[in-house]
Amino acid sequence: MWRPTLSQRSGPKFRQISDAIGESAADGRLPIGTRLPPQRELAYVLGVSLNTVTRAYADATGRGFVRGEVGRGTFVREGGPLPTAAHPGELTRPSTGPIDFSMNLPTPGPAGAALGRTLAALAGTCALASFLDFESAGQVDRNAAAAAAWLGRVGLDARCDDMVLTVGAQHGIMAALMATTRPGDVLLTEELTYAPVKAMARHLGLRVVPVADEGGVLCPDALDAACDRVAGKVVYCLPTLHTPTTATMDADRRSAIAAVARKRGLILIEDDVFGFLPPERPRPLACFAPERTIYVTSVSKSLAPGLRIGYLRAPADIARALRTAVGLSSWMPPPLMAEISSRWIEDGTADELSGFQRAEAAFRQSMAREAIPSRYLRADPHAFHAWLTLPENWHADMFRMEARNRGVEVVPAAAFAVDPSLSPNAIRICLSHESARQRVRQGLDTLAELLLEAGEGGSMIV
Repeated sequence: MWRPTLSQRSGPKFRQISDAIGESAADGRLPIGTRLPPQRELAYVLGVSLNTVTRAYADATGRGFVRGEVGRGTFVREGGPLPTAAHPGELTRPSTGPIDFSMNLPTPGPAGAALGRTLAALAGTCALASFLDFESAGQVDRNAAAAAAWLGRVGLDARCDDMVLTVGAQHGIMAALMATTRPGDVLLTEELTYAPVKAMARHLGLRVVPVADEGGVLCPDALDAACDRVAGKVVYCLPTLHTPTTATMDADRRSAIAAVARKRGLILIEDDVFGFLPPERPRPLACFAPERTIYVTSVSKSLAPGLRIGYLRAPADIARALRTAVGLSSWMPPPLMAEISSRWIEDGTADELSGFQRAEAAFRQSMAREAIPSRYLRADPHAFHAWLTLPENWHADMFRMEARNRGVEVVPAAAFAVDPSLSPNAIRICLSHESARQRVRQGLDTLAELLLEAGEGGSMIV
């Protein structure tokens, strides 16, 4: 097993390990394609914490020495270092003004350079006009095959016939609701849910009924009991890295939810847009009830936010209704965007870009753990966002206003609550939207100061 020597190095331990990875890759001690040791094993060998090695691997990925692959590990990559979010410029986001912790978007990274290479390759073909026309049957089949391959990265087997492409995951959720509900139907969700779903339900004339959860994780018994009270038909949930709490449902609970869905004849809409982030995760809910689950994901979170391509996997009878809903709402996803996504999945670019996102998310979560007292912070170490529970003398709305006054934008829990009057006293912060790490650090320090002020006894409730 590769074991770096750290005795002659200076600086933080995680950076020493990251530097050693880069040097070993450069001088051939770690050839291209070599799999790095599992993080726990290397932590044990070096006598450091697992968190230190996690940060080291994230830093090495961000510097372009290695790439991560979900379920496989971390590998020495070919080519020069990738641009990092410590040196922004890839995406057009403000580098001055308020620090925005309200937008849950991917981190700026090397997607721009990848797009340049892909567009150059496309320009050398004679098929450009086809991307300005309606999709051919061949294009549809190829894109469906790429989509199925992408779902395989998170452990979900899918056939091309099961796949439906949309204009991003949000459009996919809307199409799923259009295909499975009628005005007046009941939509069951967690008590805290993805905010746009509430707006979608309102426009479709649906009644949203919250189901008791446990820290963001849907409770099977509560779901079963809810079906005794209301004629529930469809359940929308986020089993992996729940928005806003970052909770992840374990495999036993997924199996139990699937059992309730079968018992009650429910259709499940599984939102898995963050499912690519954890290096280890339970199988998708769709694996436990494939015959009644619409699985939703996209490349907009994993690759680049402006790449508006979503992927739905559904059983054949529901897939037909989904295609009709997509046709009514957008006709089809833009063929050029679908082509870019498919090419990136096929040639490995998508794995590199999503690996960058995983590494940067892990690094920024480590920044949050350093800045925010643990009694307030709840976050999965691999998520784009974090959940802050506030002290009693800081009301969430007042905290948001004071944070804004000090130049930081956050979102209170009420924005996600089906019943805002019962929302917890908490806020969500998104760590990935800001281009520069130093602005993330500045924003976290500002929030930590506000929490400290409340802890010193000041009353912040109005």
